[in-house]
Formats: sequence, structure tokens, C-alpha cells
Amino acid sequence: MSVSAALGPGLRAARRATATATANARRAFTSPSGSVDGFVGAVGNTPLIRLEKLSRQTGCNIVAKSELQNPGGSVKDRAALGVIQDAEERGLLKPGGTVVEGTAGNTGIGLAHVCRARGYRCVIFMPNTQARDFAQSLPNAIWTDQFDNTANAAAHHRTTGPELWAQTRGALDAFVCATGTGGTLAGVGRALKEKSDGRTQVWLADPPGSVLHSYVTSGGKLKERAGGSITEGIGQGRITNNLGTFVKDLDGALHIPDEKSIAMLYELLDTEGLYLGASSALNVVAAVELAQKLGPGTFVHRRIVCGDAAD
Repeated sequence: MSVSAALGPGLRAARRATATATANARRAFTSPSGSVDGFVGAVGNTPLIRLEKLSRQTGCNIVAKSELQNPGGSVKDRAALGVIQDAEERGLLKPGGTVVEGTAGNTGIGLAHVCRARGYRCVIFMPNTQARDFAQSLPNAIWTDQFDNTANAAAHHRTTGPELWAQTRGALDAFVCATGTGGTLAGVGRALKEKSDGRTQVWLADPPGSVLHSYVTSGGKLKERAGGSITEGIGQGRITNNLGTFVKDLDGALHIPDEKSIAMLYELLDTEGLYLGASSALNVVAAVELAQKLGPGTFVHRRIVCGDAAD
């Protein structure tokens, strides 16, 4: 069952209102100088949104990185731009070239926008097993390989992580994020660990049907999965190259069932005025649970950041 079907028709007005607000936010996005250079210039520097009620309930500051305010509408704009820039710098992608990827989600949207802005042809395959073979059959074409191309994680290490650190003025106790490719979690997590000298905790949020929770909590001994999830684009059956060795540096993992994610969808709409998808809601559930584990700040100002998948 899709998320839309699970939620029913009662949220159509909220969906329209949120779409309007998102469009207005994108139009209003500017740099300090008053403008940015095209689509590429608008990627990144997204705001943090403090979740007021949840912060009061937990005694912690819970903030979400609003990645839906990237110009293509999701955090995947960063990875798309990162892998394209990496291919250009390495001489793999030349003017007029073709970019190939296998995806049914936001990565494809981000790549399509970046390629159009930089003058490349973009071909998206579903399922992704055909993408590599097609790229190899064409001259001047690359397969971006979002799961195992570490330029994905590098983009977040270079941009998203330092942004979070600067926005929180270094008062960041924990970061929690669901993962599919591993790029956001590993890239942001590694940057935060480096900048905090290991003080900032980095946690995985994982849906049903993924093996990552069991892998992390067992110290890499198990890869168990059970059931399935309505969330899309997160959870994994293997350790990707992007996640790689960073999985051993995680401070913990939280298993978040769909029931909690769906309940949080309604709560965020009712109490915060935010209409988000299931993977974003899962991240918020995980942030609340992590805040409860760490406890309210007495002398230490606790700030929990949840990654926003913006599905």
C-alpha cells in the first residue's frame, strides 16, 4: 500500500497547501548577495526547522534539515551534483555526454535537473540493473552508480555536514538519519565526527525489511531482516560502498516500525504544520527516541538533528 493510500483522501488540501508553500520557499531562496547562479547555485544551504512541540516534549532541541528546499525538491540534489562534478573533474564526462542511472526516486529528479543545467543528456532506467550495461554501450556516457560511487558521500561530507555544524554553532550532540545509498549518513556523519572530535553521536534510523539495524547492533555479525515497509528509498540489504567502513563508527541504530512513522505524519501536520513523506517522518520518530535516550539537557544544551529525506 502506498503512503497516499494509507493516509486517505483527507489530506488533499494539506498537500496542495504544502506544495504552494514549498514553491514559494524555493522562489524565495537567495544568497546573501540576493541571487544564486542557476539551478546548481541553489543546491545546498538549506535551513533548519526547529520542531517546537517535540522539542518541548523531550526537553531537547530537535531540528530538521529542510532538504526539500533544494531546487529539485530533495536531499538528492546534493548527491546528483556531487557525482556529476566528480565525473567532470576526473575527465569521465565531457561536454554533450550522457549520464545514466537506475532509480525510481529523487536521485533521478536531481540528475535530470543538473544534467539539463550543465548540457548533458540524462537517461534513467527502472530497474537499475540495466543502467550500467546501457552506459557501457554508449560513447561519452557514464553510469553514476549512486549506491557505490563514493562521490555521493563526499558531496555530503563537503557540504551538508559543514552546513549543519555551522548552523548549530557546534552545539550538536547527535545526528540521526535513515539511509538507502549510505551517502548522506556516511558523508554527514564523518564530517560531524571530525569537527566535534568524536563528541557528536551519529545514529542510523532503519525501517522494517532492512538488514542495517541488525548489522549495526550486532557489531557486524548479523544481517537479519523481517517484514517490509511502506517507506520508499530507505533501508538496505547490504553495506554499500558509500556507507562502507563508516558503519563501524556509528554510535547506534534505531528500528522504526511503520506504525510510528504514519502516526508521526499526522502529528507533524497537526502540531507543526508540516506535511512530509514517510521516510521524513521516520527520521523524526528516530530523533524523538534518541532525544529520550540522551535525556533533557541540564548543563549541556542538547540539540538533535534529523536528516530530512523530503520524499
